[in-house]
Amino acid sequence: MKIAVISSHTKSLFWFRMDMMKDFLKSGYSVIALGPEPENDWKSKFKEYNIEYRQIYVDRNGVNPIKDLKTYKDLYQFMKSEKPDKVFAYQAKTVIYSSIAAKLNGITEVYPLIAGLGSIFRGTSFKSKMVKKIMKLEYKVACKCSKKVIFQNADDRNEFIHNGLIKENKTVIINGSGVNIEKFKPALFPKEPAFLFIGRLIKDKGIFEYLEACKEIKKRYPKVRCLLVGPYDSNPSALKPEELKPYIDDEIVEYFGEQNDVRPFISQCSTYVLPSYHEGTPKTVLEAMAMGRPIITSDAPGCKETVINGVNGYLVKTKDIKGLVEKMEFFINNPDASKKMGRESLKIVKEKYDVKIINKCIMEVMELI
Repeated sequence: MKIAVISSHTKSLFWFRMDMMKDFLKSGYSVIALGPEPENDWKSKFKEYNIEYRQIYVDRNGVNPIKDLKTYKDLYQFMKSEKPDKVFAYQAKTVIYSSIAAKLNGITEVYPLIAGLGSIFRGTSFKSKMVKKIMKLEYKVACKCSKKVIFQNADDRNEFIHNGLIKENKTVIINGSGVNIEKFKPALFPKEPAFLFIGRLIKDKGIFEYLEACKEIKKRYPKVRCLLVGPYDSNPSALKPEELKPYIDDEIVEYFGEQNDVRPFISQCSTYVLPSYHEGTPKTVLEAMAMGRPIITSDAPGCKETVINGVNGYLVKTKDIKGLVEKMEFFINNPDASKKMGRESLKIVKEKYDVKIINKCIMEVMELI
């Protein structure tokens, strides 16, 4: 049997879905990964794991229907020629167009993952509202073309049900994408307090709140380190290099750009911070938890599931810089509590977010085991 795993972000396929694809292979299935990056750059990397890679066209953040039609055509041609037995897709455009393309080619075993609803879906601007109306129609069609739809948190699932996009009996909730606890292991705490943010530098990740909170913390505690890891992005709300530059020049944050291996940076922090406005389940939070770090994140869909308030970290309201500073200051002044909460993070990950547990759930939903 052949399984197609489809995403609008090739790096996400390779770094975040490899454990799942490996489990598909172990169960005797062949795997084809589809993403927008050139085959010349990625084919050999996937081949090392006995996974075939195909390039498809995706304008990830664009709203041009003609460009989206090209995405659909690529996926339709793939489904027609390869006839995969099962399809696993995530991220908005690839979920929508692969589900429809599969159905029109007689493929019924389609399992999209809704790994968080993006800024357009939750936005309040006129443009966001118009795009949301279109996306709701597209999601409704995609859900009809799917056998089961997988969600990472109850808020997103309820949003779909409330808007009439899907019936509850067709939904499944899993605990995020999981984390490989054999790869992400507990690390010693640094001698001095340090904070870390990992993620795309876009507004909805809470990057501006993190930078402003770090600015206030550095005024009060000049020796505390504030680390930042992640790429610039094409998203309309992305932070621009010239906007970050003052924070770097004033030594408020240490910026390390995009990294393929985030473990050395998690090792350097004593607290992980992600003040995101919404997520599916943030994988970077799970990775920091697996390495024994306490978490400060927002009381927002996807984020709030990762923290038991006061046990393995703290939840703050979205866009609440003052609350963020308050919790960061707590961890600066209470190193023993940091370590205790870090141990609780590790405990929660082992019980709930081990990638082996998550992959087993996905494979059960897809009727692979």
